[in-house]
Amino acid sequence: MFDKEQVNRIIDGMGLGDFSQATIRDIQALSKQIEEKTGEEVIHLEMGVPGLKPSEIAMKAEAEALRSGCATIYPPNGGIPRIKKAASDFVKAFIGVDIDAEGCVPTTGSMQGTFATFMAIRHAFAGSKQDTVLLIQPGFPVQTTQCDVIGLKHEALDIYNYRGAELIKKLEEIISKGNICAIVYSNPNNPSWVCFTEEELKGIGQLATKHDVIVLEDLAYFAMDFRRDLSHPYEAPYQATVARYTDNYVLWVSASKAFSYAGQRIGVTCISNELFHRVFAPLQKNFGVGAFGDFFVGRLMYTLSSGTTHSVQHAMAALMEAAVSGAYNFLDDVKEYGRRAKFMKDVLLANGFYLVYDNDMGAPLADGFYFTVQYPGMTDLELTRELMTYGIAVFPLDTMGSTQQGVRICTSFFRKEQETLFTQRIKQFHIDHGC
Repeated sequence: MFDKEQVNRIIDGMGLGDFSQATIRDIQALSKQIEEKTGEEVIHLEMGVPGLKPSEIAMKAEAEALRSGCATIYPPNGGIPRIKKAASDFVKAFIGVDIDAEGCVPTTGSMQGTFATFMAIRHAFAGSKQDTVLLIQPGFPVQTTQCDVIGLKHEALDIYNYRGAELIKKLEEIISKGNICAIVYSNPNNPSWVCFTEEELKGIGQLATKHDVIVLEDLAYFAMDFRRDLSHPYEAPYQATVARYTDNYVLWVSASKAFSYAGQRIGVTCISNELFHRVFAPLQKNFGVGAFGDFFVGRLMYTLSSGTTHSVQHAMAALMEAAVSGAYNFLDDVKEYGRRAKFMKDVLLANGFYLVYDNDMGAPLADGFYFTVQYPGMTDLELTRELMTYGIAVFPLDTMGSTQQGVRICTSFFRKEQETLFTQRIKQFHIDHGC
């Protein structure tokens, strides 16, 4: 067992204070330092990094692209034709909506896609009262940072007390003020893993059309609501989406989690056909390119990176093509995250912990990439620090826009051979802190 005094000295030496300003990477660096200085293994539950081997389909396609000489050629700013068509087909096959290939733009991970989209929105609504993004939280903290870096105003709404009709009512109240230009959320949600229903998405879409608000839907965990089998192309059920209920939307589809291809940094920003061609006066006046999609491709992607790495576009295209044809069930591998989540939840709940975001419109949460827990009598910052002294690294909800106390658990790095060690440490934690 860890020497608590030694671990606390290491924590204090990192200068992280009460953890309220710590980033995910700060906690990762701290946990690595604890491992090095104590010689003991830390169980890493803090980082949302895929922990599964990527498909040979992607690696073979990327290797073939490099051998064919693509490394000597700049890729088009809007993406190579292969990935644009593959992404359009993928959206049709697994989401059930039509987005033309020209509106499917590969980016250097969804991170670049979100950054570029926020920039496009800031400039498209320049001079308008609609100058604020509404972040439905808890959520990915980097998106808040991106808004700050760009100088885009933002507000937040924690969904803890707002689901179903109450969510739509609250959103209407906020949007009716007239300052909201866009709504951002992930579905499934990072970190709570709640999933918006079709009725909720219909309500959000109707509000977007009524108030001319753009919905930004982060599908980083595409089709990973394992309560339903979403793995069959061109067959219902499909990935839930707002795109069925409004034309004002952008979807971000990532290769990082569903395809376990995070290291190569590839995602696709899918802009609705209507929004892609919509002309905004401020874009025309300030940049000479009025259409939202043309501005996104010709001004933002050009100036940010001159496109996305050529070879990795072939990798993601190959994955999407194989999924659409039915030759590759991309969800078979990632269901392992659900197995891990179930095991850890069972151990934690048997030892005094409780789920923070504990149900999904009255139904049990899916077991997936993330979940949230808390221990009675502690704040989330206290629990984050205390678990570290037991060799378990987590991330506090305090930094993710949540109004609730608790920590995020990520299943990606948890290995089957750690199950006994995890159980021992959680049991000891409960013995030491239980009433």
